[in-house]
Amino acid sequence: MSASTPASDGTTRPDGTTYPVALTEQEWRERLTDQEYYVLREAGTEPPWVGEYTDAKATGVYTCRACGYELFRSDTKFDSHCGWPSFFAPLAGDRVLYLEDRSLGQIRTEVRCAACGGHLGHVFEGEGFPTPTDQRYCINSLSVRLVEDSGA
Repeated sequence: MSASTPASDGTTRPDGTTYPVALTEQEWRERLTDQEYYVLREAGTEPPWVGEYTDAKATGVYTCRACGYELFRSDTKFDSHCGWPSFFAPLAGDRVLYLEDRSLGQIRTEVRCAACGGHLGHVFEGEGFPTPTDQRYCINSLSVRLVEDSGA
């Protein structure tokens, strides 16, 4: 069973407002690969240790793979050794939405893109990582795309 999924029409936030990027499910299917659709629109999870950004060290901004919204900076990425890319904070507080997820018989906090509602992963607290926030945003590589700094 997957985590709580975006609204069936793909356009409505949990608070009833419309996502800035509001496409039909058919439009999402045309825009995303089958794997991206599974993770971003059906709140799936990619297997650990296989994502393209798990061990990435390049600098830049991680954007939502579905809509391009800027979510995380590479300077907040850290090695958590959990099998998925980990960040200690989003780019700004309004970049992500938080939803309660009870899908695995436990309470977790799901993280979604605030612009399109795409499932990104989960955030965990109190794990003892030496980060400024003591948070670990455990994010699927299939949910994000790194836009590397140009170096200019």
